Amino acid sequence: MMHPSCPVLNDPDVLREIRQMSDHYEQALGQNRLPELDALFHDGPETVRYGVGENLYGSEEIREFRRNRTGGSPERQVLRRVINAIGKDTATVDLEFRRAGSDRIARQSQTWFRTPEGWKIIAAHVSLMGTTS
Repeated sequence: MMHPSCPVLNDPDVLREIRQMSDHYEQALGQNRLPELDALFHDGPETVRYGVGENLYGSEEIREFRRNRTGGSPERQVLRRVINAIGKDTATVDLEFRRAGSDRIARQSQTWFRTPEGWKIIAAHVSLMGTTS
């Protein structure tokens, strides 16, 4: 039994909001819409993004990385998405995806939190599964 002071897990309204935000993120990423991607991340030094080949600390480093990445993110197909809402103001989104032209599975994790300006990502991590022999 959950303790009375514990946040509600997976409130349907929060799940719906985060699913919409995740969809918006995927569209902006796929079309390399940099201002929208920037707006989805919390604008502050606390924000972290670990990529396949980079560790980025703070929103400024994340913006700089996106601007220097020729052509944007490679096209990808989402294979599975798991969303968990923790209370009314925090959620995680975890994806399995495959980049176009690759058989390797990749993963993305995001932590979202509600701000006065709307939902923002404060932590993100992208990684590729290892190869098996």
